Amino acid sequence: MADQPQQQQVQLRIDESKMGTTYANTIRTSTTNDEVVLDFGMNLPMPGQNNEPTLLFSVGSRVVMNWAGAKRLAISLGQVVRQFEERNGEINLGQRPSGGGAPKLAN
Repeated sequence: MADQPQQQQVQLRIDESKMGTTYANTIRTSTTNDEVVLDFGMNLPMPGQNNEPTLLFSVGSRVVMNWAGAKRLAISLGQVVRQFEERNGEINLGQRPSGGGAPKLAN
């Protein structure tokens, strides 16, 4: 039997000293052959022309990653959403939760 290389354990240290935290209720994605661009922000209601309801997408953060990083993100998000739904039931994308969700225009 051939000797197999032993795996070394690597310690991961996380530095959050320069991290900023923002809330986003929407995301816009765009892509190139090399990268995925994720713009996180808020859909904010505002009056439009003739007082028509209009949404303003206010971008708060942009994350640019390569396709391998995007795939790892997709897998990780899929896992946490599955775990959440197993504990709390299916997330319904067609309905806003009561008391939360996007801000509404005042009448």
